[in-house]
Amino acid sequence: MDRFDPSQRKLILNLVREAIRKRLQSAEELSSPPDDFLSAPAAAFVTIRISSELRGCIGTTEASRPLGETVISCAISAAFRDPRFPPLRAEEYPQIDLEVSVLSTFYRIHSVEEIEVGKHGVVLSLGYHRGLFLPQVAIQQGWDRDTFLQYTCRKAGLSVNTWKNPEAKIEIFTAEVFGEENLA
Repeated sequence: MDRFDPSQRKLILNLVREAIRKRLQSAEELSSPPDDFLSAPAAAFVTIRISSELRGCIGTTEASRPLGETVISCAISAAFRDPRFPPLRAEEYPQIDLEVSVLSTFYRIHSVEEIEVGKHGVVLSLGYHRGLFLPQVAIQQGWDRDTFLQYTCRKAGLSVNTWKNPEAKIEIFTAEVFGEENLA
């Protein structure tokens, strides 16, 4: 069951877009509107694409701030602070397509058989290393469970078979994912 109705999804996406637009025009931060559903703490990621190509993706795994504040912060970080990309330029703004993923709580699994590709995101940790992929990434990349786990290990800076190490901690989560592309 979805946590957000279509009007709430639209409001969240408009908030994300407006935060990026405002930052492009000035250094001012956008404030979250006082809607009740935006006040509940939530972990989220904001993904930016241009012509279906990734242009930025930043999020938080801790539900320590209200959803409205979280998506504004993640939008600014995805647009201007993702170390994989240069900061978004004003001329790119009209071309961006936004996606928001609001995360469930994480829970540790004891068997990789519990992972459902396309339903679950994965967090793999070992020592100071940690890698995370959102649930939709495996589907977008055409990965099966093992490949999903291997890429999560690589993202954590570990060897691809670290997921088989009994010391590795594997957690899964779900996400409510919605974007401008599929907003009715």
